[in-house]
Amino acid sequence: MSNFNPMNLGGRVVLVTGASSGIGRATSVLLSRLGARLAICARDEGRLTETLGMLEGTGHLTFPFDLMRTDDIPGWVRSVVEEIGCLDGLVHCAGIHGILTIRAANAEKIETMMRVNVLSALLLARGICEPGCRGTKASIVFVSSVAAISGSPALSVYASSKAALLGITKSLAAELARDGIRVNCVTSGMVRSELTNRLEEQLLPSQFEAIESRHPLGIGSPDDVANAIAFLVADTGRWITGTSLVVDGGYTSV
Repeated sequence: MSNFNPMNLGGRVVLVTGASSGIGRATSVLLSRLGARLAICARDEGRLTETLGMLEGTGHLTFPFDLMRTDDIPGWVRSVVEEIGCLDGLVHCAGIHGILTIRAANAEKIETMMRVNVLSALLLARGICEPGCRGTKASIVFVSSVAAISGSPALSVYASSKAALLGITKSLAAELARDGIRVNCVTSGMVRSELTNRLEEQLLPSQFEAIESRHPLGIGSPDDVANAIAFLVADTGRWITGTSLVVDGGYTSV
């Protein structure tokens, strides 16, 4: 029987941000199972070390870093490359979520959301584009949210930050194709995570059931999104760039 695996990532190096939990952790584990060497990033060094212990294979490294330090990101990417080697992939899962009515919004709160969710994405992409920082071909995957394409109360600031990733994906794909860099985005619905669990605790059972009922296939798991990310990072996505793959359990279909 053939052992052919079209999603094999043997010999490739991938940087994953937000790897201490949720989608970032699930993506890191899956990519390691597919043979990639991982450079994993998050603010919490302890939880990042926990993720490291879940990875298969060898040669993985942790890089604790706060993406709020946006001016330092390109130089930090180079330091990652100097330790682990040229990057064949970048998966940007890190981000912050916030329920914030427009009446409660102010410039500082808006700027914080944009700095973490938008500026970091652009500057990570700049970092991987620097000479000597990537392999012959590379794949960038951003993680957006269905909030970007489906309106909900008190999410205008968060939604605008995630919608920005859709525009960034289109433009960078056009700009970087000649350099052999594919750029795509996964637009995720709600998945089971610590954030989801906290939200459920804050709501009445009927309120959370209403949210869950908007997902015809139910609320997903981080693995569901990780599978889509891996598809785009691997050669299975070699002819795909500038697109957003919606993975939302049918949320945007109803």
